[in-house]
Amino acid sequence: MSKNDELDLFREMMADVAPIKQDKVEVAHKHQVTEAHLARRLAAQTLSDSDPEYLSLDYAKMVKPDDMLAFKRDGVQEGVFRKLRLGKYDINARLDLHRKTLKEARDEVLNFLRQCQRMDIRTVMIVHGKGEKSNPPALMKSYVATWLEQISDVMCFHSALRQHGGNGALYVMLKKSAERKQENRERHSKRQS
Repeated sequence: MSKNDELDLFREMMADVAPIKQDKVEVAHKHQVTEAHLARRLAAQTLSDSDPEYLSLDYAKMVKPDDMLAFKRDGVQEGVFRKLRLGKYDINARLDLHRKTLKEARDEVLNFLRQCQRMDIRTVMIVHGKGEKSNPPALMKSYVATWLEQISDVMCFHSALRQHGGNGALYVMLKKSAERKQENRERHSKRQS
């Protein structure tokens, strides 16, 4: 049987078949992100039980060595952010990332912030350097800024004042620990009684 014979046979068998008219294409629905899924994602990004692997070593929004960095979550008061930006909070802990690989820096940042939160230290400094000689420029600076934005326990950060390292360092403010929040609630409830 040749190809023409097969085609003729097929057409003969399908002669009385009418094509289905369809003017709509069904769109496959994308996976719905539920509130529970968002809550799990947020829980994975808290310092207390976070896995460093969620902080990417593959991508960071690149900045320039002399760029000033600033980040503030919703809910942080402008006065608090201004006070941080102006270096008016006591810096209770400091981390220097000079001569570290990205992986070492990522692990050190997480461990440092976890320890600070356990010790109820809220305002810290992270020295990342400007990265003028790195290739690409400001590599560590870019990654540190990206990581800090991904960690939900970081309330805000800002480039430091010149005397504290300028654009090569960041002031970072952490969320209050659960114990400190409870103490504040108890203190304020006593005041209102």
